[in-house]
Amino acid sequence: MTRLLKLSGYNQIIRRLKLENDLKNTGVLFCRCSAGIIPPEKLDRMASAVAESMAHVVELHDLCALSVDNADKLKTLVNRFQNKVIVACYPRAVENMLLQSGVPVDNLKVLNFRRQSVDSVREELMALPAEESPLRESLRSSLSVPAWFPVIEQKRCTSCGQCARFCLFGVYRFEEKKLHVENPLNCKNNCPACARSCPVSAIIFPRIKEDGVIAGAEPGEVRVDLSAPQGGPLLSRLQQRGDVRRSILRTSLIQQAEAERQKAIDEQNNQNN
Repeated sequence: MTRLLKLSGYNQIIRRLKLENDLKNTGVLFCRCSAGIIPPEKLDRMASAVAESMAHVVELHDLCALSVDNADKLKTLVNRFQNKVIVACYPRAVENMLLQSGVPVDNLKVLNFRRQSVDSVREELMALPAEESPLRESLRSSLSVPAWFPVIEQKRCTSCGQCARFCLFGVYRFEEKKLHVENPLNCKNNCPACARSCPVSAIIFPRIKEDGVIAGAEPGEVRVDLSAPQGGPLLSRLQQRGDVRRSILRTSLIQQAEAERQKAIDEQNNQNN
């Protein structure tokens, strides 16, 4: 019965969208995140700011879960709007998660509630064109397990296969130099070990509480002071120092990844016993 009610609610959204003459305009999709990556008080205030928008608004419970549990429905919903604004986490995480699920990302803008203030998000939403009869709807996932899984940034991935070899839980499929997240929900909750083993930072875990590249922030670029003289002993020493530092960091990340993987194995063994 619960499943039927959820499907009925989704069908009502689609029916109402089809009845509107201005569906090709802007829709705001708000991720009511359940991962705890932002404080509940800020999430509530963010929801209030979204509700003030005069665009169509659909509240998603939540985006990560829907992308693996209801990807087709999410795709249908997204395609109803010509322009989409998603209030969620890092743009890099959101866009690649949607692409991984087969959801188009054209005419899409992501407002990052991990980094942006409530007032900043409100200001951007209030600047959107007002709809004559703005919708206020919600779409819920029926997923009964944590929506913890890796997202691959394909344009950064070099298809080295390191993550597939490192993972012991059958999450990835790697064949003919092609990498796919084959079984996302095989991933062990709160285990980001494969992302730390990736040599090019192409793996994202949108639900991870720590900040930075692994959560979806853009990988940093090495900056060179062009005003300084190029070449000579000083530049050589700086380059050597940078190589040593990166080597130490890489070793530390691999050690952390191995520890996280072992923790996931131990937890699985305890569940089986």
